Amino acid sequence: MSQPYVLVLYYSRNGATRALARQIARGVEEAGVEARLRTVPAISTVCEATEPEIPESGAIYCTESDLANCAGLALGSPTRFGNMAAPMKYFIDSTSSLWMSGALIDKPACVFSSTSSLHGGQETTLLSMMLPLMHHGMVLAGLPYSATELLATQGGGTPYGATHVSGSDGVSQLDEHEAALALQQGKRLGQLTLKLLQKESS
Repeated sequence: MSQPYVLVLYYSRNGATRALARQIARGVEEAGVEARLRTVPAISTVCEATEPEIPESGAIYCTESDLANCAGLALGSPTRFGNMAAPMKYFIDSTSSLWMSGALIDKPACVFSSTSSLHGGQETTLLSMMLPLMHHGMVLAGLPYSATELLATQGGGTPYGATHVSGSDGVSQLDEHEAALALQQGKRLGQLTLKLLQKESS
């Protein structure tokens, strides 16, 4: 059997969500589980467009197999009018075969997001990503208030998942609270993944 891994799947246009994804991946690996970073291609609203099979930079594109065989999932997207971005929804909408086979049932999952402004729809975006994961039968994990940075943050960070406020230019770096919360979310997801795997094997 292949080594279990947590899939950290994200879409990022300017790099803010990617920064969260990398921090979550660090947390997953601190828990002792491999983190596999993957992204999804942009989509076109005006014509049939294609992307190269391998992106010019960053994580490679996610395949159905990457998702089907993961032991856990962290799903991230910037907000678009309080909802996940279209490229991520397009990918999720293509996973009907995994829903029909039950490939993701009882696997742990979490969500993360970024916005340009403090009240730009972070929590509704997180909730929009939770809905299809619930249909897939995944076990959702949030960020409990034992992560004390939730009480101190002046930027991103919610009990529904890690977030980042990237600023109007989209280039602000993760602040110390946002980075710490993303790390803790990844670590918690990794720990839950290991516990569920141990339960399955016992």
